[in-house]
Amino acid sequence: MTGTDTRPLATSPCVDLNGPPGASTPRLTVVVPTRNEQEVIPLLLQSLGDAFMRLPVEVLFVDDSDDDTPATAAAHAALCPKRVRMLHRAPGARSAGLAGAVLAGAREARGAWVLVMDADLQHPPEAAAAIARTALGHEAEIVIGTRHAGSGSSAGLGGAGRSVASNGSGLLAKAFFPRCLATVSDPMSGLFAFRKDAVDLDRLNPLGFKILLEILVRNPSARIAEVAYTFAPRAAGRSKASLREGITYLRHLARLRAGRRQRGGRAAELGRLLGFGLVGVSGIGVNTAGLWFFYSFLHMPALLGAALATQVSTAWNFALIEALVYRGTGRGTRPGRGVRFFALNNLLLLGRLPVLAWLVSIGVGVLTSNVITLVLLFLLRFLFSDRIIYGAGDRPTGKRDPARMLVDPAASAATPSTAHGAHKRTRYLSHRYDIAGQVTIGSQVPLPELEFFRAQWLSPAGCDIVVRVSDIGRRTPHHRVALTELAREVDGCPASLRYEEQLGRMGANFRVDLGHPISVEVSPLLAHSPHVVYTNVIEALLRFVLVPRGWMLLHSACLELGGTGVMLSALTDTGKTATVLRLLREHGGRFLSDDMTLIDAGGHALCFPKPLTISAHTLRAVHAEDLTRTEWMKLMVQSRLHSKEGRSFALTLARLNLPIMAINALTQIVVPPPKYAVDRLVPCAIGTATAVRDLFVIERGAPRLADVPYDEALRRLLGNTEDAYGFPPFRYFAPALTVDGLDHAQLRVREREILAGFLSGVRVRALASDSFGWADEIPRLLAREGVPTGAATHVDSAEWPHWGWQFDTPLAMPGALRSMHAGGPS
Repeated sequence: MTGTDTRPLATSPCVDLNGPPGASTPRLTVVVPTRNEQEVIPLLLQSLGDAFMRLPVEVLFVDDSDDDTPATAAAHAALCPKRVRMLHRAPGARSAGLAGAVLAGAREARGAWVLVMDADLQHPPEAAAAIARTALGHEAEIVIGTRHAGSGSSAGLGGAGRSVASNGSGLLAKAFFPRCLATVSDPMSGLFAFRKDAVDLDRLNPLGFKILLEILVRNPSARIAEVAYTFAPRAAGRSKASLREGITYLRHLARLRAGRRQRGGRAAELGRLLGFGLVGVSGIGVNTAGLWFFYSFLHMPALLGAALATQVSTAWNFALIEALVYRGTGRGTRPGRGVRFFALNNLLLLGRLPVLAWLVSIGVGVLTSNVITLVLLFLLRFLFSDRIIYGAGDRPTGKRDPARMLVDPAASAATPSTAHGAHKRTRYLSHRYDIAGQVTIGSQVPLPELEFFRAQWLSPAGCDIVVRVSDIGRRTPHHRVALTELAREVDGCPASLRYEEQLGRMGANFRVDLGHPISVEVSPLLAHSPHVVYTNVIEALLRFVLVPRGWMLLHSACLELGGTGVMLSALTDTGKTATVLRLLREHGGRFLSDDMTLIDAGGHALCFPKPLTISAHTLRAVHAEDLTRTEWMKLMVQSRLHSKEGRSFALTLARLNLPIMAINALTQIVVPPPKYAVDRLVPCAIGTATAVRDLFVIERGAPRLADVPYDEALRRLLGNTEDAYGFPPFRYFAPALTVDGLDHAQLRVREREILAGFLSGVRVRALASDSFGWADEIPRLLAREGVPTGAATHVDSAEWPHWGWQFDTPLAMPGALRSMHAGGPS
């Protein structure tokens, strides 16, 4: 059927209204349920065409009309430049009302994403297009248009009665499902999108209007983002809401609540709580006895005695909980659970000691104050242990991400730090860095990881990224982490991202303005933890700023052995750092990087010599004589906290509604990460650049050596790099980044192209060991192939550092990247 054909449509199959059936498959299908909407169809089609002009979408009407809506749509489909299809449901096939129409449209949709909107233009097509862009560019699985967050508004409801009914139904839904809807501000929204493979359509059994509520409740672990919009006045027609629909909604709520009830789950949790409580009572006795011994008998200070008593009672509690409550079951190994249990209790101790000191200061006895603080923290200690350490509270359906994600296209781009009452701070950038001649950074916060690239001769005005300290966030605390993406470039204002934690301005907050230069503002708490600023914010930005300039920041180590570039890649905490230290100590060579390496599509690597993090399993490669006695004793504690177990514990905490960045920052202020320059740990030369010939993907397991096919190598190296960025807030703000006109999806494609070009001339092999023996095997393999691995070649200090090298071989990269690389950094 063509756009000018006005014949009545068939009653069942989906028909094309304005194009041949063989058109390309869209990425998103806009599903528009219609019922007697013939007046608004012409304007709707034209508006959809304008709003979605540059997006890969199709429009699908699901029609339950008894008027001429199908014929009108067919007559005006030519007004829309997008593919338009229609599914007309006969009177006997219109089950479940509007929700049933949405479900029928989702089944017919050809796109991987389904976007649902009303036909009456109360859902503005421009807002629908913003939701589509968010869906296609972010990593969410459900994207909701919200009237109740950011600059969103429900002004178009048209009357106090409808506003009360809409707001009341939303509050009722959140009361019925407080945890499932905790990050959703508008569960009654009719404007939303979802990824088809993340929603089981066969499980949905909707009633009435509110299918979004059904989707959210049936998919409690789906990742959610919201887009603020203004609900517009109705363009034509009348509301379909009625008392009957209200009663249907209440029935729907009751049915969903009954379906969520899990018999036995709550009882089991109460049983664990009782057992934990009995152990806790005995632990309070042990803690009190320990405090009496340290404070009253040995006359130690009260706070020191409380800290030592906590260690004794923690060991007691852990032994009983393992044996009696969880009976040796839970996440990971028993030693790993023990480390996490001690870490949790000592983390809570940091919050308990100030309260203990205050109670003592107002005249409460030391032993009594200690018992009070232990009782106050009992429930928190149980919830953390039950759900984080032992995982007993996990449900098969999973748990929704605790952060609130909001895209607010109409929000003001005014910088919060300039608001009334904010502290006035200097604008001078006292720390400046030149990253291998590719990117320059000016910062008010020292960035120890980039100390090798320190370049005070740079002009602060010419930096690509600037980092300043500001008062970011609201004055008052709030109950949830929030990542807000402000307007894209409008009226000269760059796109902005704002990350705020629950502690208000006291939290670990930051803001990024994606202009020229890229401006990063961090809160005072973050500024006191430079490692967190760099690792969690700056390095993520640096990764994507490098991509348009023809470079990729690959998670890998790189050495030059006998004049040949050798690279190591592995998942985090496999043993890469220890292998690098042993290779340098035993075989010499030049060091380029341990954690991240700059690579291009021609097989070249640039140095990126960040300080090495010495985790627990790396200690075997560090010699005691390399460090002072004090450093070695501190390292024994630091390496355990900043180990795989510590990272796993932090990632588990991140799944809870906690100010995880603030916790991370405070932890690293109290116990700084064990970072040392490579030449402090082993005598070595540092190289600037090399051509990589061999790349080893090291693994733990039964010994084996195998060539890695090109496609698998590409996949694994991208996966290893992504694994390095698993800690929040990267997964929240990375999808919102736009650098040099490239959005996140385009940056990832370009990054993949660079790595593909790099691997085209590199031999990739997987090398597994069950005894951390990679440093023994790699030199043997290279020697067998004629690569010398003798003493290191020293670098002439007169030539160091220099970023104006010329590679011996041309860059073997795709044409677009080659021309970009030839132009050099901007």
